[in-house]
Amino acid sequence: MDLKLKGGKALITGASKGIGRAIAERLAAEGCDVAICARNQAEIDEAVASLSAKGVKAIGASVDVGNGDALKAWIHSSAEALGGIDCMVSNVSGGNAPGEAGWRANFEHDLLGSVRCVEGALPFLEKSANPSIVMISSTAALEKFIAAGAYNALKAAVIQYSGALAQDLGAKKIRVNTISPGPIMIEGGSWDRIQKHMTPFYDATVAQIPVGRMGSAEEVAAQIALLASPLGAFTTGTNIVIDGGFTKRIQF
Repeated sequence: MDLKLKGGKALITGASKGIGRAIAERLAAEGCDVAICARNQAEIDEAVASLSAKGVKAIGASVDVGNGDALKAWIHSSAEALGGIDCMVSNVSGGNAPGEAGWRANFEHDLLGSVRCVEGALPFLEKSANPSIVMISSTAALEKFIAAGAYNALKAAVIQYSGALAQDLGAKKIRVNTISPGPIMIEGGSWDRIQKHMTPFYDATVAQIPVGRMGSAEEVAAQIALLASPLGAFTTGTNIVIDGGFTKRIQF
């Protein structure tokens, strides 16, 4: 299927590895020019080389999404380098640290990071013929998972912000959606470490997934490519759950 994304301009935060990297790779494979940011410059350089090999323009920079001025400066410079923004993907998370420090990290990165992405990208999205914003949340925002904490609560805030923003920006034809992945297996990622060091918990989690396995970053990225596509032009204000049935609520 031709998603009609060739020539599009996409910015993805936290995209040197994991879900963010898969998103950048998929959009580049569809013909989008991409700009990525993360903290590790060596990982950024490797990712940019891989993305550029797909025949698109790819750029990257080391940015702390928790630094609002730095994030907005990166968005502006990337938009200028690519010639605009058609899709803004807010993907960075502050992690799942305990205590007040964890709450501050998730507030700054998950929620305020998303807000700053919108504020920085909006002037460019308003000029796009196919403008789209996608924010990455989590199934931990939908049902209690492990324990009450910052990650779960702030990811829920991202969904509410995204849904309300879709209403505010609809008249400008800017679509806003959220993706909530369930357990996603990524080499070197958190579930990979849990499988190695907390095997009973890993096995118990997989046992709760009706399809019998964890998801992949590529499966999440495929959905984001569709949302960014003109073929998804009537989808906005939606939270799409990608979890193999892990959450037990009925989606309606």
